[in-house]
Amino acid sequence: MRKLLLFIFPLMLFSCNGSAQKKEKALQEYEITKSDAQWKTELSKGQYRILRKGETERAFTSPLNDIEEPGTFVCAACGNALYKTKYKFDSGTGWPSFDRPIEGAVSYGRNTSYGYEDNEVHCARCGGHLGHVFEDGPENTTGKRHCINGLAMEFVPEGE
Repeated sequence: MRKLLLFIFPLMLFSCNGSAQKKEKALQEYEITKSDAQWKTELSKGQYRILRKGETERAFTSPLNDIEEPGTFVCAACGNALYKTKYKFDSGTGWPSFDRPIEGAVSYGRNTSYGYEDNEVHCARCGGHLGHVFEDGPENTTGKRHCINGLAMEFVPEGE
């Protein structure tokens, strides 16, 4: 009987740490959390699809591709400062690309839903899906390419 209890007790201990609790903890990691219904009313349809559902906008459709003036790209959902123009470069991919974020502005996650693994980039403040990071950026800086959906951001010119 004692051996049986020694086996069952650790099993019960580990079973209390289920995936539902892990998901709940992940949601609490972000400073800003809202219900799906709240995000739907606050974001445009395109912003909602990208930021909350992890979709990707069509290449070469974002006016943010052409911005070169000094300023800051902020999260369209929560206003968190994400990227500076000085870190932006033309990757030729059709999406705004940066070699680095503002320190502490983004978080990273893994996605395998397309049959391969990629590194997702999320807003560190609200968890909104921004895009992906790749290892084919400028060799003379970080070597990273943060490929970000334009609809996930808004641009704030320097001084505003």
